[in-house]
Amino acid sequence: MAPKILIVTGDAAESLEVLYPYQRLREEGYEVHIAAPAVKKLRFVVHDFEEGFDTYTEKPGYTWPADVAFADVDPGRYAALVVPGGRAPEYLRNDPDVRRILSAFADADKPIAQICHGPLITAAAGALGGRRVTAYPASEPDVTSAGASFEDSEAVVDGTLVSARAWPDHPAWMRAFLTVLRTKAPLA
Repeated sequence: MAPKILIVTGDAAESLEVLYPYQRLREEGYEVHIAAPAVKKLRFVVHDFEEGFDTYTEKPGYTWPADVAFADVDPGRYAALVVPGGRAPEYLRNDPDVRRILSAFADADKPIAQICHGPLITAAAGALGGRRVTAYPASEPDVTSAGASFEDSEAVVDGTLVSARAWPDHPAWMRAFLTVLRTKAPLA
């Protein structure tokens, strides 16, 4: 049986940051489950850059069903965790079950891939102190306030924690995460 990987996300997550790792990890042979506040159809968004805007723009994105509610997640059943960005981490970090899930993976030194605003959740769970990470550049103050060292790079690997800035970094991010997974959660 293939190792299971959990993605924690919710409405307003960046479409590409959920669906790219979901499909890439399944392609590799892992079983992937999406956890959300409730089992429902999630509504993702698309963030992009347009001339004349001081920040990214947001448009409706894809919809996708959640497999499991946060409250029902047993972290012990999963070999690794993916934390996508978008706006979802802004409110998900307040969910005690999300923090419980994240802490369980961090405490067990299981692989965690985070991207964009995903480190807001890792920070809320108290799992960034002393780590080297990257994130969406506007999140640098949040990351450093949580005790991490921010690096502006496509992918930063600190032990089993693999981070990236945003969806343009997907190739480097998933390449680095798969290297960690092949060591910590190899396929049979």
